[in-house]
Amino acid sequence: MFESLKSVESLKSFEALSYLPHPPAPNETLAAQFTDLAPPLTLRQAALESARCLYCYDAPCTRICPTGIDVASFIRNLHDCNINGAAFGILQQNILGGSCARVCPTEILCEGACVLNHKSGHHDAEGQPVRIGLLQRHAIDHMQFEHHPFTAQPSTGKTIAIVGAGPAGLSCAHRLALLGNRVVIFEARDKPGGLNEYGIAKYKLLDDFAQKEVEFLLGIGSIELRHGQRLGGNLHLNALHAQYDAVFLALGLHASGKLGLAGEDAPGLLDAVTYIAALRQSDDLTKLPLPRRALVIGAGNTAIDMAVQIARLGAQEVTLVYRRGVEDMTATEHEQHIAKANGVRIVTWARPQQVLLNGDGQVAGMRFASTEMKEGGLFDTGETFDIAADAIFKAIGQTLGNDVDVQLLQGGAKIVVDAQFRTLTPGIYAGGDCIAPGQDLTVQAVQHGKLAALAIHHDLVSHLEAPSWPT
Repeated sequence: MFESLKSVESLKSFEALSYLPHPPAPNETLAAQFTDLAPPLTLRQAALESARCLYCYDAPCTRICPTGIDVASFIRNLHDCNINGAAFGILQQNILGGSCARVCPTEILCEGACVLNHKSGHHDAEGQPVRIGLLQRHAIDHMQFEHHPFTAQPSTGKTIAIVGAGPAGLSCAHRLALLGNRVVIFEARDKPGGLNEYGIAKYKLLDDFAQKEVEFLLGIGSIELRHGQRLGGNLHLNALHAQYDAVFLALGLHASGKLGLAGEDAPGLLDAVTYIAALRQSDDLTKLPLPRRALVIGAGNTAIDMAVQIARLGAQEVTLVYRRGVEDMTATEHEQHIAKANGVRIVTWARPQQVLLNGDGQVAGMRFASTEMKEGGLFDTGETFDIAADAIFKAIGQTLGNDVDVQLLQGGAKIVVDAQFRTLTPGIYAGGDCIAPGQDLTVQAVQHGKLAALAIHHDLVSHLEAPSWPT
């Protein structure tokens, strides 16, 4: 059932929840809790929504899009009933435009920049931004190309190795293949897709969409996928560097952050991404361990995804705790509203201090120190309080782990690259969540992969294309 938990550490930690009960509701009832967060637009709705767009010159929605999608252009195509034209315009800039339409924080990107946003001063229909994300989804979901819409350029004779089949790696692979290069992707897990397959809330990407999107992407040709290839295990960077013309590292972040508390390895305490991965891969939700009272530690979208999903599975009490204030949470306001709508209690200004255990050594709750901002820093107030819980889920960020050459990190926690995504080692590039700086957004990872592909291609073939000047 839990094919996604291939590492010994992940499987062992997940089994530490085995003493918990299972959801009492039947699988059909539980599955109904994970339907579309935002249902797709009907044809009529899409027509009406596309008619609202003003097709702005130098449109702010396009300028803020990390992948540079020409939003006004694709919406105009939709309005003119040119679905394939709209989809092609999206995919030209973002080959994973379908998943990004579903998971992007559009409320702080394109829709947040829309000139119609609250223009009337009221939260009525006229004061709402164009629903760009749903229109983008509509275009991708209804495209009907007879053949793959992209044609690869003539072969360059170059082959590039990509480590990681997540959004950055897939985006890079597609663009490199489009430019005439051969690509081999090395992926540790059984399925490609990375975060889209294993790390996104189940109600955001349904119906095996991540795999369908990968299948479409691979239609360009010249891309080979090899699974079960883990960097630092059966895959070595030096060997890849020697064998291939270039290497692109799209590793993501896979090692969970530590609370640094005694009892952190106790049964009942688990990193959120491990549970989310198991939930996404499960075909029978009744087999998942379910605490009656759940604590989620964190402030990002992963923390929200974890809290909402455990609530939808049937946990009676779900509390999300963050050491700072709501205004400092990295989860968007939209995501926070989703949590509250699902009965999640959000507690702020509280720092984890002690894991509380029962007589069997299992999680019984957590003690928190109350915090406050003082003189520009975060300090404990001296007061503490306890929250009872049958399980605690950490969503406090992830790291690269120990699989990466420390030279590439240059003393930091992420791989350091230049403006062309080159690492310190010539011929090795990196992008996505594993590089610094970054926002850990899917759409940003897609852009990293695309731009890195252009840089790799230029570096490999520019000497062949250089003009021959007369002497």
